[in-house]
Amino acid sequence: MRYFDTHAHYFDSRFDTEWQGSIEEHLDGLFQGELAGVVNVGTSLASSKAAIAQAMRHENMYAAAGLHPGDAGDATAPFEEIKAIEALFAEPRHKLVAVGEIGLDYHFLPFDKDLQAECFHRQMEMAERLALPVLIHDREAHEDCLSMVRRFPKVCGVFHSYSGSTPMAEELVSRGYMISFSGTVSFKNARRVKEVAAALPKHAVMIETDCPYLAPHPHRGEINHSGLLPCTLAAISEVWQMDMEECASILLENSWRFYGLDGRKE
Repeated sequence: MRYFDTHAHYFDSRFDTEWQGSIEEHLDGLFQGELAGVVNVGTSLASSKAAIAQAMRHENMYAAAGLHPGDAGDATAPFEEIKAIEALFAEPRHKLVAVGEIGLDYHFLPFDKDLQAECFHRQMEMAERLALPVLIHDREAHEDCLSMVRRFPKVCGVFHSYSGSTPMAEELVSRGYMISFSGTVSFKNARRVKEVAAALPKHAVMIETDCPYLAPHPHRGEINHSGLLPCTLAAISEVWQMDMEECASILLENSWRFYGLDGRKE
């Protein structure tokens, strides 16, 4: 049984301060086992560069580059940062497979809704120019994120760690988007997330860690990593009432296809 972590942040400082031992050696061990691939997702220019550098050290790790809505407000010159992020895609051997993490986040106050929207819009334009998928962060901004997607019919992507409604997910899938579930789908109180997973066509679903955050049950509250992804896989398998091996095969195939890595399959 093999699985693919479609959204991780292995450059995060929590791996330096809370992780016991070498995360690099841990990843090497996982890649020698059941872990088929990881996409290391940047949230700023600096972290995107770090994600790329880390991906270069692991054969089956890839990277995404983008300006997260939470990082946009901290950037001195966010629009210039977006231009610099786009320049990363022109560099050889960068292993970049998507634009992200981008989107909207209305949870943490204060936030600049107009700035977030403009950064989101510019990066959707970037993805359209580059003909690459987007990794969308949507926290308490469902209608505005969906509105942005509607403005860019040529762009496809994934709503990561999905938290929206079933009707919204169904519209996204009809537009060619994927829906990714993190460890939250394994939480005992995650009734709505489970309902969404049950309602979607299986070809439109992926799983992720969003590590070091959102560790699945029964590891909730711990530092998350790709080795815990089978717990999320088990939750999807239960929702789908399907054998874990078959479920894993479907989710892995979806991940290879979404990231355009079919030729790299073992």
